[in-house]
Amino acid sequence: MTTLFTRGAALRRVLLAVTAALAWVPAHAADDAANWPDKPVRLVVPYSPGGTTDYAARQVAQKLSEATGKTFIVDNKTGASGTIATQEVARSAPDGSTFLVTDTTYTMLPLLFSKLPWDYQNDLIHVSEIIETPLVLLVPEKSPYKTMDALIAQARKAPGTLNFGSGGQASSTHLAAEMFKSEAKVSLTHIPYRGAGAALSDLMAGQIDLLITAAPTAIPPVQGGRVRALAVTGATRLAALPDVPTFAQAGLPSYQVLNWFGLAAPKGTPPAIVNKMNQLVTQVMSEPAMQENMARQGARHRSLPVAQFGAYVQDQVRLWADVGKRVGIKPE
Repeated sequence: MTTLFTRGAALRRVLLAVTAALAWVPAHAADDAANWPDKPVRLVVPYSPGGTTDYAARQVAQKLSEATGKTFIVDNKTGASGTIATQEVARSAPDGSTFLVTDTTYTMLPLLFSKLPWDYQNDLIHVSEIIETPLVLLVPEKSPYKTMDALIAQARKAPGTLNFGSGGQASSTHLAAEMFKSEAKVSLTHIPYRGAGAALSDLMAGQIDLLITAAPTAIPPVQGGRVRALAVTGATRLAALPDVPTFAQAGLPSYQVLNWFGLAAPKGTPPAIVNKMNQLVTQVMSEPAMQENMARQGARHRSLPVAQFGAYVQDQVRLWADVGKRVGIKPE
């Protein structure tokens, strides 16, 4: 009887210990979120200041600082098409003090490098979308093509005689145009530049025939009468360009490419912190002033749960890998 009682008491102690541990886990997770951030939070941007990714990061960093009363800073770490910054974040302490600002180009990196020093699924958690922007098909203001149909008709009539500019080989502007070629069944000649800004300058000068670029980049020169917009991606027209049809309205419904920007954290960052950051981004991006600002730039924020945003990023990696194979891009 003594042995059975002793064993029963020991079993009860084990069960109580397990119960206490299980009860502690959610409380501990809640503490992680309640106390976070307890030190400055870095948003690491893989590109130099001044670009759209940097602008999106600074906008959200300012709003997060205002919402929490804590410090969120933007840290630009350039080099190797964004892989240097991404590797740094992947190797950072998973304590909620470091996040990577991701974008469409981030999911295209396997097209440039045969081996990356980090893994999309095993080294990073994709936390939240910041904004997404439609793309705009642009031609010079003096172009003879007033509609997308006319442009496509000429490209089919004389394959390879029309060209398009891009921000460089395997850049988002390059692959967006390659997808357009595929969906429209046309042949166009690629003219790569050292950045989309240089391509836009030559488009305004009439040196190239077309460019597909993000709405925030396209809207000012369109409104200024320096280029003409033929179509925009997305389900609806842009408030800033109400006379420009969507690709579906212009006759190419299969072309649905978007430029997006988001946040990622090192693997192992507590779920409570990841979820809190996700909710904070949605909170600040839903403010009326931010909504108005995004509308002027043709941008919007999608409130996606962490798991859904992560699935979206993985889908983007597969999408661009497929485009790269079709185009014949070989990583180095």
